[in-house]
Amino acid sequence: MPADERFAVRRDRARASVPRPLAAAPAPSGVPLPDGLALRGRLATGARRPETPRGSGRGGPGSRTPRTGRGAGPRRPYERARRAWDRPLTAYYVILGSSLLITVLGLVMVYSASMIKALDISKPSTYFFGKQFLAAVIGGALMLLAARMPVKLHRALAYPILMVTVFLMVLVQVPGIGMSVNGNQNWLYLGGPFQLQPSEFGKLALILWGADLLARKQDKRLLTQWKHMLVPLVPVAFMLLGLIMLGGDMGTAIILTAILFGLLWLAGAPTRLFAGVLGAAAAIAFLLIRTSPNRMSRLACMGVSEPDPEGGCWQAAHGIYALASGGWFGSGLGASVEKWGQLPEPHTDFIFAITGEELGLAGTLSVLALFAALGYAGIRVAGRTEDPFVRFAAGGVTTWITAQAVINIGAVLGLLPIAGVPLPLFSYGGSALLPTMFAVGLMIAFAREDPAAKAALAMRKPGVRWKTMRRRVKKRPSGER
Repeated sequence: MPADERFAVRRDRARASVPRPLAAAPAPSGVPLPDGLALRGRLATGARRPETPRGSGRGGPGSRTPRTGRGAGPRRPYERARRAWDRPLTAYYVILGSSLLITVLGLVMVYSASMIKALDISKPSTYFFGKQFLAAVIGGALMLLAARMPVKLHRALAYPILMVTVFLMVLVQVPGIGMSVNGNQNWLYLGGPFQLQPSEFGKLALILWGADLLARKQDKRLLTQWKHMLVPLVPVAFMLLGLIMLGGDMGTAIILTAILFGLLWLAGAPTRLFAGVLGAAAAIAFLLIRTSPNRMSRLACMGVSEPDPEGGCWQAAHGIYALASGGWFGSGLGASVEKWGQLPEPHTDFIFAITGEELGLAGTLSVLALFAALGYAGIRVAGRTEDPFVRFAAGGVTTWITAQAVINIGAVLGLLPIAGVPLPLFSYGGSALLPTMFAVGLMIAFAREDPAAKAALAMRKPGVRWKTMRRRVKKRPSGER
């Protein structure tokens, strides 16, 4: 056989020995090939995959399905915020941060609102600011002390604080000892420029004593009987209210009444009993307002937009003027016009109006947001605890601060009568600032007493952290870490 024929035979045999691609092999009729074999066959034979339109098919925009779960678009920030709020130390940080921000912003506004008033009485421009700053320093020490005190010590101090407060409130009514300021006989002279208003401490005394009383009765399961719920809580509260009303301070009496209602509501007072006490308090308040021309004139100033020709409702009208002239972002710190003698008490009862004039709507909404955060954190502390004393005391403090803020801001806005109560932690007045900061420290202590918060705080101590890290690192056989 010639050489070229032998070469052709070898070539044909070599081709016959090579296996044919699976996809090229004809499939039996009616029996499709498996996907894997068909894919390998197409790749082996070099067949190209058919192109699909860009808007369809897997991975295209037209085939996308909405993601549901942890990374879903609008729900992701909400889930993060909810998880952050559910952390054990959230209430602790919110109470501490919001109260300090309110106090610092209040110091700034007291200085800005009181400069002209101080110069008008021949004092330095920092006269009122210096006194408020000193009160804030003392109040900060009281807040730190209250935050570090255990709950048992707070309960032990309830009766001594109540007795000392009642003694001081009786001492105010003694001629020659008590002082009258703006027609209210509720002040004690301490020497120099310092005065004390014992009725402000009456709020704190009623909360601590009432919380301890109701907690002890709940432990004995006596709060199901109306006489144990009312006696002696309501008589003692009425005694404090009587001592306050002897001095003519209707605003403080309203706040004390709100605290009493808050304690009764937390104790689970039935609706008919709660309505009865509320009706009696409303009847007494109506009688006191009706028999006082000064209180009737304050009631008539609700919602006014300009003062009377005779000078009535001057303060209410100019408070609205201050808020209206502030605009969105205000005229700037120190640039208020109403504090130049037009608005009475610009640094005390109507400091919120000066805030609106100088910081605008943004400033006033920021103050409202801080008070809302403080109130909500107090509700959280009261709602998550299993200790009845903590629940009653935290609820009482929250009722006190929020009710006083609502009454003050409502009076500035013309929605409520002018009650003459300061804005908590914000207005000028050391007698109001000291017990309020102690009450904030009380809530901080309660937030720290939560078992989960205790564990979280313990894990943040350097010693515990170092021991935890050492436990997690295993020691090698050679002795090295």
